[in-house]
Amino acid sequence: MPQRQPKRGRLWLNDGSCIRLRPEYPGHVWAYDFVEERTHDGRKFRILTIIDEASRECLALVVSRQLRHEDVLAALADLFIERGPPAHIRSDNGSEFIATAVQTWLGQIGVKTLYIAPGSPWENGYNESFNGSLRDELLNGEIFYSLAEARVLIEAWRRHYNTVRPHSSLGYRPPAPEAVTPPLPASGSASLHLRTAMAAETTMH
Repeated sequence: MPQRQPKRGRLWLNDGSCIRLRPEYPGHVWAYDFVEERTHDGRKFRILTIIDEASRECLALVVSRQLRHEDVLAALADLFIERGPPAHIRSDNGSEFIATAVQTWLGQIGVKTLYIAPGSPWENGYNESFNGSLRDELLNGEIFYSLAEARVLIEAWRRHYNTVRPHSSLGYRPPAPEAVTPPLPASGSASLHLRTAMAAETTMH
């Protein structure tokens, strides 16, 4: 039998940030990362994914050909106004996340940054798991003929992920269920479900 391993404390970096910190309540720890994809013409685009680690809710999926630290700041500012700032925000050491402007702004607001160790994506496990779901459930099965189409379909998937899709870690409930959720078609691909929902929204407007 292997020997019982001693409990490990949190790891603290020289800048005072913590690598390992378990989320305890919604708004305690957010996490963000980038996912890369291509449109049908072969041109790359990036997706900024922002999630709440405790509730598992996807707070934003920002889609653009290029995403710089200014775009990260703009996305966070919108969310902070809507929801209030989190206590901590976790990311890797990408230039968009460690930019001086980003660190200074977060520090002024009182949000503590949690940077994972280089080459250790498992330390951002909640976001890595979400990125895998995004790729498996949408990106790998969808052809995006334009950036505008990608934005519409990706946002529709985000709403579906938050309000309909069951999560085993939440007792098979969605992170942010709506009061009344329309039933999905009995058959068809996830892409068809998204397109059907979007068509209905367009008709109503």
